Amino acid sequence: MSTKILDRCETMGLRVTGQRRIVAEVLEAADDHPDVETIHARAAARDPGISVATVYRTVKLFEESGLLERREFGDGRARYEDAKRDHHDHLIDMQTGAVIEFVDPEIEALQERIARRLGYDLKGHRLELFGTKRN
Repeated sequence: MSTKILDRCETMGLRVTGQRRIVAEVLEAADDHPDVETIHARAAARDPGISVATVYRTVKLFEESGLLERREFGDGRARYEDAKRDHHDHLIDMQTGAVIEFVDPEIEALQERIARRLGYDLKGHRLELFGTKRN
């Protein structure tokens, strides 16, 4: 299965309109965790006729279809990322709101060990750390 949102839409039988295509392309190009307003601003730069309501509906459809994952980083805004991105965890800077992605093999192994010790096979996890930068 393709990793591109548009290809996955077509495989799932979702209708791909011009505006949905733009939203999907904006999301694929994102190297951050945009909220709907940010997605709308980026989409509107390409198509000034796209409404924020269309972006909200498209993001909701993509989320409900398993194409996007919704993230809450404690700032009151829902943010989104492609559900097919490689696994990573997040460190959120509580002063600036910056979201830092990371992968740590020791943390991954520890989570596996904990699950096994408790009698479980780990199928997934989500780790979000919140902190402030040391001076």
